[in-house]
Amino acid sequence: MLYIVSTPIGNLKDITYRGVETLKSVDLIAAEDTRHTRILCEHYDIKTPLTSYFEHNKIKKSQELLKFLSEGKNVALVTDAGTPGISDPGFHLIRLAKENNIPMTAVPGATALIAALTLSGLPCHNFVFEGFLPVKSGARRKKLEQLKGEERTVVFYESPHRLIKALADIDAALKDAHVVCARELTKKFEEVREGTAAELISHFTKTNPRGEFVLLVSFDKKPLS
Repeated sequence: MLYIVSTPIGNLKDITYRGVETLKSVDLIAAEDTRHTRILCEHYDIKTPLTSYFEHNKIKKSQELLKFLSEGKNVALVTDAGTPGISDPGFHLIRLAKENNIPMTAVPGATALIAALTLSGLPCHNFVFEGFLPVKSGARRKKLEQLKGEERTVVFYESPHRLIKALADIDAALKDAHVVCARELTKKFEEVREGTAAELISHFTKTNPRGEFVLLVSFDKKPLS
């Protein structure tokens, strides 16, 4: 069985009882960064062996894991934070396991995009997750321009060193959009800041952006009353 196990996005307490039990009971944990996952394992006294499974070894390692699973072993797949398969290399193993009829189950838990969405105050009943924006400005601007007129709340992931550039392209491509930046979710310095892209650029130019960001964009910020 392949167990797709969600792990905390910051606060180590944000793992389910079932998640801990699963990580303790499987034969192997496939982790994006074993050093990162080892912190969680030590916190909960999880002794299960770890193996690295990340973007640059996913092709070779997924075959090894598939063989392990086909021999009747149980593997837990985890990412550095949140739910495996969402903007991370876990998707490759999940697809491969499905194609080879390996039984799977999800052990749900924390996901940054859902935490940010619920905190944003933007419409949650209809949204779309776009993963990471393109790295290059031209491709990023083109992607954003395709979202003009989008009625759903749009959710992106973004790194701190590209945040201001991404906000500048949002400002240029989606001038009337209402934007929310959520960072360090569930951690001590959690921050959810909203406004126009220009206002957020002004803030983060003065305050060095730190931590991983979730960006939310919406054209629907009507008063509830």
